[in-house]
Amino acid sequence: MPHEAISVFDMFKIGVGPSSSHTLGPWRAAQMFTGKLAEKHLLEQVVHVRILLYGSLAKTGKGHGTDIAVQLGLCGEDPETFAVETLDERIRQIAADKLIPLAGYSRKISFDPVVDIVFLVTETLPFHPNGLSFLASLSNGEQISETYYSIGGGFVKQEGEKKAKEKNVELPFPVNTASDLLHWCMKTGLSIHEVVLENEQVWRSEADIRRGLLRIYRVMRDCIYTSCHTSGILPGGLGVKRRAESLNRKLLNGRPYNDFESWVAAIQQGGTGFKYTLDWVSCFALAVNEQNASFGRVVTAPTNGAAGVIPAVLMYYLVFNNSFSEDNIISFLLTASEIGSIFKKGATISAAMGGCQAEIGVSSAMAAGALTEAMGGTQRQSLMAAEIAMEHHLGLTCDPIAGLVQVPCIERNTMGAIKAITASQLALQSAPDYAKVSLDAVVKTMWDTAVDMNHKYKETAEGGLAVNIPLGLKEC
Repeated sequence: MPHEAISVFDMFKIGVGPSSSHTLGPWRAAQMFTGKLAEKHLLEQVVHVRILLYGSLAKTGKGHGTDIAVQLGLCGEDPETFAVETLDERIRQIAADKLIPLAGYSRKISFDPVVDIVFLVTETLPFHPNGLSFLASLSNGEQISETYYSIGGGFVKQEGEKKAKEKNVELPFPVNTASDLLHWCMKTGLSIHEVVLENEQVWRSEADIRRGLLRIYRVMRDCIYTSCHTSGILPGGLGVKRRAESLNRKLLNGRPYNDFESWVAAIQQGGTGFKYTLDWVSCFALAVNEQNASFGRVVTAPTNGAAGVIPAVLMYYLVFNNSFSEDNIISFLLTASEIGSIFKKGATISAAMGGCQAEIGVSSAMAAGALTEAMGGTQRQSLMAAEIAMEHHLGLTCDPIAGLVQVPCIERNTMGAIKAITASQLALQSAPDYAKVSLDAVVKTMWDTAVDMNHKYKETAEGGLAVNIPLGLKEC
């Protein structure tokens, strides 16, 4: 049976906030476009570039930073390594000069962001709501045009492209569905993360996998720690106050620390009471998505809008269960990624296609399954936990106020994290043989719900909270 091979490093990508589909994807698309021009030896002939944004990219692109992302992508910057503290100045400079250094070349071409980034709010391309086209004018009068689709989680497809050759690989344990995954676990006796690790070695060595996943973890860790020590108001004009920093201070109650390790020790000194633990899980999740909303560096998990759920649950596992070890971190991320890939193959991880159930819901399912296995649950219990988490996110809409990834997005990460922990606890105390709903059934149901959902609840800022809350709100 044909299967889609998705790597753990496809599900977890390092990038810049606030949105994987509206920021990271368009950024990568811009890089792909300049790469095409370079392949054809046309970069030196380009005199002007224009970008057309369609559908959801047009409707919420301003709030999601799509215009910023495409400019940085055209400049040749990479979201994994770009110095985020220089972002504002870089964008101001391009606007002031009306010039852009295409693909990092010293020669700059004519480019006015106000004129040359066009938001076509009434037009949507048929393949996906997140479409964008790049038009390059050459010195000889010719024009080069390419269209791309940002399909969620930082994944990008070029119009008319065939599947990349490197993706058409034969995995030792091909998985499209949860049933496939369970089949291989039962047949081999391997845990979920062990099956994923075997598959992953088709692309890279085990040593490289470990290094890559620990790098992913370090970005998650640093994102939480930095944000827990950053106060202020989030950009965008909605006036949302950052809360993780003040909550961090309140919960620590003066206990001293000077780095991440001593910070964790200070947290652990507060005990493991329910309310205390619950507050910290919320703090971890808030921290990630406040960084995300501030154009900070985050990891798609599986998206930027839902980037706080998995790090928060992972931190809960590590901090409050005394489980800090490289093996535990790697296993957790491997299991989470496989559950996410099942949703991507059977449904979607794009809010523009499926609403917020496709982002927070999927991230909660990923975290629940990973936590359950980490806590000693069986493969069946892990998949049961993922199902429970998604079942209770079905129908969740994406209705960002002012098109910003702030309200209700940031708090939804706290809810997704708590639901993941609750789902895990339920699964660990249950017999999966008696479950009425399978993970595959909930994946199909999520997709059916996505298809039926009104378009205005799919990251358009045209329904729900986005139209019922005054934009001047300052009480968030």
